[in-house]
Amino acid sequence: MNRRSLLAAMALSLLVGAAMPAFAENSGTQASASYAQAADSYSFPLGDIEIIALSDGTVPQDLHKLLTRTSPSEVDALLDRSFLANPVEASINVYLLRDGERRILVDTGSGSLFGPGFGGKLRDSLASVGVKPEDITDILITHIHTDHTGGLVDSGKPAFANATVHVGAPDLDFFLTPANAQRTGYDRRYFDEAEKTIGVLAKAGKVKTFAENETILPGIVGNLHPGHTPGSAFFTVSNKGQSIVFVGDTIHVESVQFPKPTITIVYDVDPDQAAAVREKMFPSFADTRQLIAAPHLQFPGVGHIRAEGNGSYSWHPVEYRNRGGAAGQQSD
Repeated sequence: MNRRSLLAAMALSLLVGAAMPAFAENSGTQASASYAQAADSYSFPLGDIEIIALSDGTVPQDLHKLLTRTSPSEVDALLDRSFLANPVEASINVYLLRDGERRILVDTGSGSLFGPGFGGKLRDSLASVGVKPEDITDILITHIHTDHTGGLVDSGKPAFANATVHVGAPDLDFFLTPANAQRTGYDRRYFDEAEKTIGVLAKAGKVKTFAENETILPGIVGNLHPGHTPGSAFFTVSNKGQSIVFVGDTIHVESVQFPKPTITIVYDVDPDQAAAVREKMFPSFADTRQLIAAPHLQFPGVGHIRAEGNGSYSWHPVEYRNRGGAAGQQSD
C-alpha cells in the first residue's frame, strides 16, 4: 500500500470510527446540554424551479490528517481566522430540485455506511418537505464516493425505486473496475462500496452515463472536471435567465481551500488535477458572480466566491430568508 492509499484508508476510518464522548456513570446530576442530529432543509427559487438543500447530517474531520500540501500550523492559522479549530464538522448536503413533474436529487448522502449518528438523515429531510423516496424521478451523482452514493441503497436494494441515476462515464468505469485499486494505489474500500451502492443500480439497469458538456435533462448540463475522481461532474441548472452550478467535491473546507486553493485532500484520486480545477474555476465563478452549491460546505452550502487577490478567495453564503413571497419581493 502506498502513502496516498494509506492516508485515504486512514481518512475513511476517521469517519466510520470516530470516538464518541464518554459520560459519567449515574452521577445523579442533570446531564449537560448537547447537540442533536435532526432533519433540516432550506429552499429558494431559481426561475420556476424550487431548489431545496437537504441535510444528511455532518461528520467530524481531522484536517491535520486529511489535508495535504500544507502543514498543521498553516491549517490551524487558517481555521482560526474563521473562529474554528481542528477537528471540524463537514456538512453532507444533498439538493432537491422540484421542476414541473420531476423531482431531482443531486447526490444522496452517505446512507447507513458511516454508522449511526454520522450522516444518514436524507430520508428524514425529504419527509420534512413532503417528498417520498418513490417521488424521486432522477438522481445526479457528482462523483462516486460513499458520502454521495451511500443513500442510493437501503438494505442492499434501490432506495429510490422510480429514479434514473445519472453519473459521469469515467467515474462508473473507474469505480466498478476493482483492478483499478491495485493499478492506481487508491484504497480498495472505495471500489467495494461503489459495488454495494451504485453497482446495485447499474445491475438493475437504472444508471445512465454522460460525457463532457452533455444535456442530461431539460435545463441541466453536465461537465466533467477530473481530479477529485476521474469523472467528477459539475451540473449547471438554468431556468429563466438564472443559473446555479453544483460543483461536487471541488471544495471541502471553505476556511482553508478558498484562501489556499492549492491545498488538497487525501480523498483526491489525482491531487494535481483537483487543485488545477479550483485554480481554473474559482476565478471564473468569481468573475461571473456565479451562484454555486457544494455538498461539504456548511449547510446549506449555497453562495458565491469572491476573489481576494494573489490567488486567494473567500466564500459568501446566500442570504438567509424565512418568509414567503417571490424572490426580491419586499413587505409593505
